[in-house]
Amino acid sequence: MANTTYEIQSNDAASDAGVAKVDMKFEIVVIPVSDVDRAKEFYGRLGWRLDADYDNGKDYRVIQFTPPGSGCSVIFGKNVTGAAPGSAQGLYLIVDDIETARKNLLRHSVEVSEVFHGAADVYSGPDEPYLFGRIRVNGPDPEHRSYRSFASFRDPDGNGWLFQEITTRLPGRIDNTATTFASANDLANAFRRAEAAHGEHEKRIGQRDANWADWYAAYMVAEQSGKELPQ
Repeated sequence: MANTTYEIQSNDAASDAGVAKVDMKFEIVVIPVSDVDRAKEFYGRLGWRLDADYDNGKDYRVIQFTPPGSGCSVIFGKNVTGAAPGSAQGLYLIVDDIETARKNLLRHSVEVSEVFHGAADVYSGPDEPYLFGRIRVNGPDPEHRSYRSFASFRDPDGNGWLFQEITTRLPGRIDNTATTFASANDLANAFRRAEAAHGEHEKRIGQRDANWADWYAAYMVAEQSGKELPQ
């Protein structure tokens, strides 16, 4: 039987009429581990925030960690999942500076791959068997494009994590009415990119731009929402 694709149009006015929108916030990923205390030590070493460690003293324990700046947390423990330890793969951590993120792991004695990028946008091959990790070319994306540079690491059970560097979102990926930054570091990095781009802007216009603050703001909002960047 031929494959069939079903597409749902979220902006279908007829089907949405009279139906209230309900926010659905993706907040928890369950990862399977074999040694709960070992996993707790590992994720704590990453600098992630420990939110909970509940143990009923019998047959159930749940631990929750949240990566810095993340709206999604991970939980693991005893009798929280039937999945095989180490079977969680392709877990993405989005960063705006992949080299710094990688150095932070190394500073905490966590083994992490070199930065790599895909081969000519081909994502099937002999390397890691999930998503963008499959064909690995050493070094960051030559043009430093968003979504194209990665680094990988594993927890003690082999659950696989990927850093992915994103500085500019594709159109429609971010609510363009709300510009937010997860941390002071993210905001500072956004200012640095705006500063560099504004320097090129002043070269093009051949003079100092007295309205640099407005230009910075427009650039940072456009970068985060995936809109066309000001020139």
